[in-house]
Amino acid sequence: MSDIIQLLPDHVANQIAAGEVVQRPASVVKELLENSIDAGANTIKLIIKDAGKTLIQVIDNGKGMTVTDARLSFERHATSKIRSAEDLFSINTKGFRGEALASISAIAHVELKTKQDGDELGTLIKIEGSTVKHQDVTVTPKGTSLSVKNLFFNIPARRNFLKSNNVELRHIIDEFHRVALAHPNIAFVMYHNGSESFNLPTSNYRQRVVNIFGGKTNEKLVPVEEETEVLKISGFVGKPEFAKRTKNEQFFFVNDRFIKSAYLNHAINSAYEGLIKDGSYPSYFLNLTVDPKTIDINIHPTKTEIKFDDEHTLYAILRSAVKHSLGQFNIAPVLDFDRDNNLDTPYDYKNKGVSSPSVEVDRSFNPFQEETRTSKSTHIVASYKKEPAAQWESLYVGLESKGTKTERHFSEVEFESESENTSLFSEDKLVETTQTTYQLLNKYIISTIKSGMMILDQHRAHQRILYEGFLKHLTIKEAVSQQLLFPLTLEFSLSEMELLLQLKEDLEHTGFVFSAFKDNTISITGVPVNVPESEVSIILEQLISDVEQEVTDSNFSATDLLAKSMSKSLAIKTGQSLTKIEQEHLVNSLFACKEPSVSPTNRVTFITMSVDDFDKKFM
Repeated sequence: MSDIIQLLPDHVANQIAAGEVVQRPASVVKELLENSIDAGANTIKLIIKDAGKTLIQVIDNGKGMTVTDARLSFERHATSKIRSAEDLFSINTKGFRGEALASISAIAHVELKTKQDGDELGTLIKIEGSTVKHQDVTVTPKGTSLSVKNLFFNIPARRNFLKSNNVELRHIIDEFHRVALAHPNIAFVMYHNGSESFNLPTSNYRQRVVNIFGGKTNEKLVPVEEETEVLKISGFVGKPEFAKRTKNEQFFFVNDRFIKSAYLNHAINSAYEGLIKDGSYPSYFLNLTVDPKTIDINIHPTKTEIKFDDEHTLYAILRSAVKHSLGQFNIAPVLDFDRDNNLDTPYDYKNKGVSSPSVEVDRSFNPFQEETRTSKSTHIVASYKKEPAAQWESLYVGLESKGTKTERHFSEVEFESESENTSLFSEDKLVETTQTTYQLLNKYIISTIKSGMMILDQHRAHQRILYEGFLKHLTIKEAVSQQLLFPLTLEFSLSEMELLLQLKEDLEHTGFVFSAFKDNTISITGVPVNVPESEVSIILEQLISDVEQEVTDSNFSATDLLAKSMSKSLAIKTGQSLTKIEQEHLVNSLFACKEPSVSPTNRVTFITMSVDDFDKKFM
């Protein structure tokens, strides 16, 4: 029987390895940016075309490579980061597997230009599908320029699995933010389709956060500093009043490497316990410095997950450090009209010493002297009552002369008959007896039907009603808007602004009126009918969160996503009390919908219980 196991060719092995390293264009961006950082560059440019599907180019001014290193860098397991197995436990660089360039060159057209300082000419290498097509000397500045064109050109199935350009661009921006935040000492510039998206100069960490997420972020930040033998923490957390409905401003960096950790994230949330509302998420930008020997960063292909030796200690230190910073720096003036100003300490008494209170005693007081005390009190009461009696008597002067006129006046007044009052009372009684809806626990509405009883979830039912209403407005593009007395100005990050620009037309069809889109701010002069002004920011944040979760690519249009997101934000919440008229209107509106039985997220809106079901319970 012939052998069936054989070694795979190198180009096939590289394509398989590319499945781990390169999942989407953002993966290429991450690998190339990290290589530039390891090369010692202090200025890095990222150029993107068509969300990375056509071109991804990274240009740096690092130390460059020799001719031999440039050719060897595209071989598998060729790296300058480690020399022995022991180096895996003390890694301070970014990439170290030596598979990044080999995997990228296996599935794309790659062009490398590199030159070291002091060399007159650099090296040019062109590779297509792991095959070197061209190698020559070239004129190029110091550093390295690596272009990745036509990603997944030889794996069309993988290319078809890529999302839309908007989604892929968001992933690229996320990776760009993570790398830029971890290295504020490096200048980063990003271009997309010829226009500059980000220009981040060298700065301190606070300025880097503000440059990425907008100028008003500065007032939201609370510094966190803590240093122990096990862990050093530095960075910022957001004030509780600025908590967002999205998680796009949560960043952990361990030894300048971005990580995801649900365990450490729980430590942050527990520090904010009682300070933020449910459904809101705090912002944090925290750098954790630990001994490289106490962590294992080789447990995940993308290196975004790390295993710590002692997670419990890190949890306790991180939680206490954040709580301490929130208590120390989160000081805001409180406007409380119910507070008694007399309880405030005057500024003049700030540095004044405390004196002991003195007690005065009437040593001549004798409680057994009843006669004297009674006579005094009787005299006081008598003198008190004498004068008011004369005043009361003056009020009745001339009352007899006015009596006849008063009687004559009231005799001309016609009173309503008692029969009408009786009829009105009976109608009220009739309304109470014909009540058909009841609210249970401010969550469910119970309504009687011919066969028994119907129990309706008020939140899901209202979602369905609003969803079909918004969908109708978006389809016919005729929505009613209510104008605001003063324009509402909201601030978002650059990536969030791009999302809102893409959804601007659909938002206008629902009733929003925008007056300006400038830098990081938008001005709103009109909102849909029945939408409170205070809910506008919540609606837009929820919409951004839904779009970032890639709901738009689940065979649903942006119009459907917008209608779902707005209905979820504006629907009646659990715990809200409804009047009898509101309950009946909700029930009637639900059954006027096309699909009353399910919510926009395909969850049941109501259940029914027949009389037979009740009878079975009593058997």
